[in-house]
Amino acid sequence: MQAYSDFAGVYDELMDNVPYESWCENIAALIERYGISRPVGESRPEGEESSETENLLASERDLVLDLGCGTGTLTQMLHKRGYDMIGVDNSPEMLGIAMEKSAKGGGGILYLLQDMRELELYSTVGTVLSVCDSLNYLLEEKELLQVFRLVNNYLYPGGLFLFDFNTVYKYSQVIGDAVIAENREDCSFIWENYYHEQEEINEYDLTVFVQEEGEHFRRFVENHLQRGYTPQTMCDLVEQAGMQVIRLLDADTLGGVTDQSQRVYVLAREQGKPRGNMPVL
Repeated sequence: MQAYSDFAGVYDELMDNVPYESWCENIAALIERYGISRPVGESRPEGEESSETENLLASERDLVLDLGCGTGTLTQMLHKRGYDMIGVDNSPEMLGIAMEKSAKGGGGILYLLQDMRELELYSTVGTVLSVCDSLNYLLEEKELLQVFRLVNNYLYPGGLFLFDFNTVYKYSQVIGDAVIAENREDCSFIWENYYHEQEEINEYDLTVFVQEEGEHFRRFVENHLQRGYTPQTMCDLVEQAGMQVIRLLDADTLGGVTDQSQRVYVLAREQGKPRGNMPVL
C-alpha cells in the first residue's frame, strides 16, 4: 500500500507536536551561516552582483528546494521568511494539501510531483533541504547515492545541501518494537513498530480512526518502512556523490553528534562544478 495516501488527510493533525517553528528557525540560521541562498530582496555585499549575468544567476542561487516536502508546513514557513521555495514530493495527496496551504498564503511556491530518486529541475538551486526523516524511506544505499548525485547535479556552485536522518540507534534502542497510541476527539491512531535488526529497517503499521459523520469512524491502515543509517555511512555517500561534508549536528540539541544521537543534521557543500555547466548523470 502506498504510504501517505489516506494518512495525508490527518497528517498535520497528528503531527501537531512536531516543533516546526524551531526547526525553521534553526534551518534558516544554518542557511544564513553556511549557505549562499538569501531571502528575496535581501541586499548582498556591494559589488557582488556586478553584471547582468550575475544578476540572472542570483535567481538560481537564491532558490531553496524542499525535497520530500510533505504537506508543505516547513516550506511555507521558509517562504514567509522570504525564501524562494520549490517543494518536491511523491505523494499526490500530501502535495495537494501543500498547494492548498500555499494558495491560502498567497501562492508563490512551486510544487512538483516527483520521486526524489528521479529528481528533475529546470535550473540549479542554491540550497537543497530534506528533513523530517524523508531520506530514511530510501532503504538501499544505492538509492541514497542516486539521490545525492542528483542533488549535487542541481546545486548551484558552492550550494548547500542540508538534510536530516534517523539513526540506527533511534530505531534499534528507542522506538523499535514499541507501540504508540493516542486517542483524540475526532481522530485516533495506533503506531506499531517492528525493528528488523539484520536489515536495520524499522517497519511500522499505522492504524488510524477518523470520525466522519456522527459517531461513525473510518478505519485505514498504512505500512511504512524506514532504514536507519549511521553518520559515517551518510558522510561516505555524500562524498561519493561529489560533495564535501562541512558539518554534522545532533538535530535535537544542535550540539555534537554522539552515539546516542537520534536525529542528525548533515551539512554538505557543492564543490568544483563550473557555472553554467551542469554535469550529465
